[in-house]
Amino acid sequence: MTDFLTLVGARIRQIRSEKGLSQARLAELSELHDTYIGSVERGKRNISLKSLERIMSALEADPSEALKFGQLEDLDGVLDKELALDIHLSLLRERSPEEVKLVQRMVRDMFHTLDQESKKK
Repeated sequence: MTDFLTLVGARIRQIRSEKGLSQARLAELSELHDTYIGSVERGKRNISLKSLERIMSALEADPSEALKFGQLEDLDGVLDKELALDIHLSLLRERSPEEVKLVQRMVRDMFHTLDQESKKK
């Protein structure tokens, strides 16, 4: 599994950026040190639930937003396979069983087409 702390940190960074806040301003609003915010966003700090609550409150966002990894696009231009899989799982968890089955069929069909194309080459 991809490092959970990296995913949470990336999501916090994304929300902070969307709100137009600097790390320093987020630190000020959450009453935490700016180096702490930086290390959380890089996934280098094991964030406590209390700190997560303070950060998300300062961002005026529900704490559960920090766990919505399906909202992530890419981490600094480097999207490794495990991170991509974690993001896909996060997206699928928010969907109905029927939608998950539909995605499964679409992916299976897409891979079948890709495999057929690669055999032609």
